[in-house]
Amino acid sequence: MTADTTDIDDLREQARRWLDDDPDPASRDELRAVLGRLPDSGPELADRFAGPLTFGTAGLRGPLRAGPNGMNLAVVTQAAAGLVGWLAAQGATGPLVIGYDARHGSREFAERTAQVATGAGRPALLLPRPLPTPVLAYAVRHLDAAAGVMVTASHNPPQDNGYKVYLGARLGGELGAGAQIVPPADAGIESAIRAVGPLAEVPLGPPGQVLGDDLVVSYVDRAAAVVAPDGPRDLAVAYTPLHGVGAAVLTAAFARAGFPVPGVVPDQAEPDPEFPTVSFPNPEEPGAVDRLVALADRIGADLAIANDPDADRCAVAVREGDSWRMLRGDEVGALLADHLMRRGVGGLYATTIVSSSLLRAMCAARDLPYDETLTGFKWIVRAGGGAQPLVFGYEEALGYCVAPEHVRDKDGITAALTVAELAAGLKAQGRTLTDRLDELAAEFGVHHTDQLSVRVDDLRLIGEMMSRVRAATPAVLLGQPLAEARDLLPDSDVVILRTAGARAVIRPSGTEPKLKAYLEVVEPVADGDVPAARTRAQAAVAALRAEIAALLGL
Repeated sequence: MTADTTDIDDLREQARRWLDDDPDPASRDELRAVLGRLPDSGPELADRFAGPLTFGTAGLRGPLRAGPNGMNLAVVTQAAAGLVGWLAAQGATGPLVIGYDARHGSREFAERTAQVATGAGRPALLLPRPLPTPVLAYAVRHLDAAAGVMVTASHNPPQDNGYKVYLGARLGGELGAGAQIVPPADAGIESAIRAVGPLAEVPLGPPGQVLGDDLVVSYVDRAAAVVAPDGPRDLAVAYTPLHGVGAAVLTAAFARAGFPVPGVVPDQAEPDPEFPTVSFPNPEEPGAVDRLVALADRIGADLAIANDPDADRCAVAVREGDSWRMLRGDEVGALLADHLMRRGVGGLYATTIVSSSLLRAMCAARDLPYDETLTGFKWIVRAGGGAQPLVFGYEEALGYCVAPEHVRDKDGITAALTVAELAAGLKAQGRTLTDRLDELAAEFGVHHTDQLSVRVDDLRLIGEMMSRVRAATPAVLLGQPLAEARDLLPDSDVVILRTAGARAVIRPSGTEPKLKAYLEVVEPVADGDVPAARTRAQAAVAALRAEIAALLGL
């Protein structure tokens, strides 16, 4: 008997055991079809059984397919049983509140989670329809829930889905109430999931309580309150939810706040799990906002805004001459922070190690507390350890938290409202967002950021590239000696290289099969000539990008 035959026989046996425990007839048929194509389907079957999806600080995320290495009803049933068992073991009382987006399987996974919760004796509260992730994060705090589950894969491709967990105040504490989980909760939940026995023995209860629209109205009311009630409102906005679930909530929030309702890209307005008009449903991807800027031109918009499909991220495009430019997350983050500071909002401002250093410079100049965390809003909302109240946090990947007491996570709805408030105020003065960016550059220098992203099919390549960086750390970048070469292992798989005027942060993505290098160059502005400084900074970042690519062996 050959080794290959042995492997296939072992895979076939694993698949048969899975079939015996899978509660979903459709996924059982899917897996039987894969088995029927053996031995040709051996690699596919091996991938499906390469191991279970790991429950980490981002919860679960993976392709929709049968088997333990995919998102399906069996995996969700096990995850839900492990979660409610862990909550019980921690002594957490209160309901489990559950939200879902409009992706394939999302509603089914949410309803199964509710049945598992009620079967274990815990009340389950389902959001009334597919809604943005920030509505779920708000609901955990608003309803004083033990925990929350959001079924979403955010801006991943159509074939993916995911499962995010938020903790209530009882287990999350003051800083983590309504926030995503952090260690050791993730490991505890993962251990509880692995301890779940046969799925046929997981008790399923009634479907739980479907919440009314009053929850959504409450979220919208609170969202609208993030902007000052008496500011300018003359602003024309073009908007797209990218086939996601943001449109109804965002337009309601704009109307509630007194802004004109944005024009919405017609063929992207309704939720569609196939995301038919974009190759990748992420506003950062090339081509994703082409329809948005075309609409902005048609309606003469002052501003163009996009949410990702679960509306926790916010992208902003501004007119430059006859075209539109998408602002980087760091630019929007600086604009929002500056706006809040100018409104007199005092407290802690925070961002992450991969974001621009401009926020640090702004806080230092304005005598405001600042903190820098690992990547992810689960860390940002816990910035400073509670010594100062967090009032604003952002990450360069288009995530902004402008009202932590409202939603303790990134929120693309309130971010869009706050950008609109800033833009309308500037418009009333005959100025634009780019004018304000130029003023910040003149004051603090041009902080030009970019990213080198390497997508891989084989995850081992990411480890090899990180090992190469650690084994051959350069002594200089852009001709300047390194002021810092910091390896964050074992706490985080991150390498930071910094000179007096440049920085590279290299790390694997937490949600996609990518290695990312976050680049920044700070270029002083001489004699008020911001355009010249921007030109120098762009050239320097391009050179830095080439140096880091060579370091990675690309």
